Amino acid sequence: MSEKETTLIRKEKIKKLKEMGVNPYPYKFDVKSSILEVRQKYELDTKDFPVIISGTVKRVSKTDEGIVIRLEDEKNILVFVRSEFLKDFENVKPNDFVTVKGRLKRINDVLTLEYDSRIENAPSKKISEICNLFDIDPNYEPVSLAGRVITIRDQGKAVFAHIKDAESKIQIYVKIDVVGEERFSFFKDFVDVGDILGVKGKLFRTKTGELTVEVERFEILAKCLHELPEKWHGVKDPEVRYRQRYLDLIANPDVAKIFIDRTRIIQKIRDYFNSMGFIEVETPILHQIASGASAKPFITYHNALDEQLYLRIAPELFLKKLVVGGFNRVYEIGKNFRNEGIDIHHNPEFTMMEFYVAYWDYNDLMKFSEELFSYLAKEIRGSYKVKFGDYEIDFTPPFRKVRYFDYLREKTGKGKEFFLDERKAREFARELGINEERLTHPKVIDKIFDHVSEGDFINPTFVIDFPKILSPLAKTHREDSDLVERFELFIAGFEVSNAYTELNDPEEQNKRFDEQLKERKMGDEEAQMKDDDFITALEYGLPPTAGQGIGIDRLVMILTNSHSIREVILFPTLGSKK
Repeated sequence: MSEKETTLIRKEKIKKLKEMGVNPYPYKFDVKSSILEVRQKYELDTKDFPVIISGTVKRVSKTDEGIVIRLEDEKNILVFVRSEFLKDFENVKPNDFVTVKGRLKRINDVLTLEYDSRIENAPSKKISEICNLFDIDPNYEPVSLAGRVITIRDQGKAVFAHIKDAESKIQIYVKIDVVGEERFSFFKDFVDVGDILGVKGKLFRTKTGELTVEVERFEILAKCLHELPEKWHGVKDPEVRYRQRYLDLIANPDVAKIFIDRTRIIQKIRDYFNSMGFIEVETPILHQIASGASAKPFITYHNALDEQLYLRIAPELFLKKLVVGGFNRVYEIGKNFRNEGIDIHHNPEFTMMEFYVAYWDYNDLMKFSEELFSYLAKEIRGSYKVKFGDYEIDFTPPFRKVRYFDYLREKTGKGKEFFLDERKAREFARELGINEERLTHPKVIDKIFDHVSEGDFINPTFVIDFPKILSPLAKTHREDSDLVERFELFIAGFEVSNAYTELNDPEEQNKRFDEQLKERKMGDEEAQMKDDDFITALEYGLPPTAGQGIGIDRLVMILTNSHSIREVILFPTLGSKK
């Protein structure tokens, strides 16, 4: 059936419902708990519990990744065998009695033993003993739930279906002798996959152990006029996934988990900073001067003020003004906007955290960063070691440190004096295949560093002591006047955080801004504008201060094993649909 035909049929159902006096879009439904809350109450976390179990083979099914064996004694359990272990089960068939070892997991919300030949000396258990330990009998507890219908299986005088919300799904069981013949016929005639359904009934477990609602009452809460994406393959087209994220969330449970984890990560960060005595603030998005970072801004216009404004590229200068005002520990989590290219690490609209601490320097920030990032890894992923693609990233402190020009010498054989000579730096850039004609000298050095460090810094690494000409807002290094006390934290090969001991000398800051203006006149659209009000604020006295920015989107990428920034932004920037 075509999509157009499906929509016409469902519109006709809506018409019939209205003629029957049934509102297919009611005002509310009395939901007592989320589906996840119900599951968590009656399904305990297995925590990869190692176990050996014995039972009779009921069924063997093939999957793309291996086979699934259903074992039973008084109860049933699934055993998932990955392809690399299939040789251990070549001759297994129904009614065989087998003993298997593995780790207990929940796969697709079902208690499952993942076979693992490496497990030794684990205690042997009966299947029923394991099921009773982790799958609690709900004993027909009354529930009232709502969710989107994702499957329907008609079995004559009973219908099984699944409903889901953002975090979980549950089976529902509609039986003719429970709801009555009229309502049973109504369910079959009017409820479709994709509809949002409210159900009230009693919770029980089927013979296979699946948590199920025996439905006593149900109500259509919203009719879906379109077919959902195909069940087993979901939405794969990136254009559809990003432009119609709601379909992506419906069809791909792993995507919803990424964004739930994103919320958890941001909440953990807030909790951590609040516990350390920081104050969260909000600073303007509309700026009269584009400064605080080296980036090309978006430009807008304010009609009432009759004035051009910029979307902020960073909140830095406003936050440091607050430190001048006496807020010694301050942070902001919010949107920045930079008119730059789009790739797997860049989106023009992105979420950034910046924080500032009076009386600290960049050494304090490095120690603080080690504590913060290792804490987040442990809280979100349960370990300091985090899988990211083919890498295992180790967040165990202390992190590696490399000095900017020492690293360049190691990779190129050329030192600081060489790269600070503009002519030599440009010649070397051309040898590396870098088109340096439209780049300023600082940008040339930066491009060379990016080129030679590509693929390095997989484990968390502080690149420290940057050239001063690259860092207009950082304090001159106390041991080398060509450098500043600045670090960038790289993880998985890309920058996640940028920090420095803040420049608080108003005269020196004024000179740095003037140098940036020269860069702008030379064609660098990303050079910073001069903020005279910030200079005035410094003249009132900014205490010794350290400040840091953390790219929230990139951090979420790493902690959710996502390989594009578009995977962790609900609605990433896309061009107009052609």
